[in-house]
Amino acid sequence: MSDLILKDEKTVSSLPKEYKNMVTHINQTMPAIRKDSANFYKSHSQFMGVMLDVTAITPIRSVKHTLAEIDKTRMALEEAHINLKKKEIEMKRKEKELDEATDDLDKQQCEIELIELQVQSKNIKNSIQGAVRKLSFFTTQYKSILAKLGKEHITEEEYEEEEKRYHVMTCMKQALNAARARGGVIDEGNLIYLFDMGINSAQAQAEIYAYLKKENEMMANGQAPTHEMTMQWLEACADKFQGDAQKFAERRGFTLLDNKSLATTNHEGGDTDGEKTS
Repeated sequence: MSDLILKDEKTVSSLPKEYKNMVTHINQTMPAIRKDSANFYKSHSQFMGVMLDVTAITPIRSVKHTLAEIDKTRMALEEAHINLKKKEIEMKRKEKELDEATDDLDKQQCEIELIELQVQSKNIKNSIQGAVRKLSFFTTQYKSILAKLGKEHITEEEYEEEEKRYHVMTCMKQALNAARARGGVIDEGNLIYLFDMGINSAQAQAEIYAYLKKENEMMANGQAPTHEMTMQWLEACADKFQGDAQKFAERRGFTLLDNKSLATTNHEGGDTDGEKTS
């Protein structure tokens, strides 16, 4: 339907002569264009979905972000399905109006409105196809992460427990990237982030200085630092600092993890009501 204007004889005949050959050229290629365009009826590529949309640095956080993408796509798909059904009903009504119209102008108006509904329906169908592919892709990613973790599902308690590591690793990742552009010094935003998690910023700064020094020594010796090396350093930082948040929370009178307020827990026996089993 997107090329209707190029196939309408009245529209084409009204164009200047030099444009008619262009229209012929476009119409000859349009079937291939429509076929290839179907590859792109989705918001992002699979690469962007994994590498740039879901950027969580820990696996359970990656599950959370993946599920968020699935949920967002599912809702969009449901909405598109409802809109398509509405358009189909509107088209039936418009076809009925066209059959019953006696005035020539009314018929022409109905025909135009029917074409408009057909175009809208076609566009919705294209969006649905893209959404289905995206939903299938993120479903694969969800299963892939669970397989790597050796789990069939994630409990809320596991999610809460991993948050300590996630925030340490995320803060240190950001601090390291900021330090690279600041002569090795952590920026103010991440210093505040560290303080709010109960981590001594001078100690975190020392960790970054030591890591950057190690990289520089490797490059001076003709070696190439790797991304995997950085990830291992971040995991070591999480091992070192993940307990600091608990101490800071307790100092302020907070309970960092309340099992009674969890929907699913890790306790043996398949407990899912937040109560500890004996």
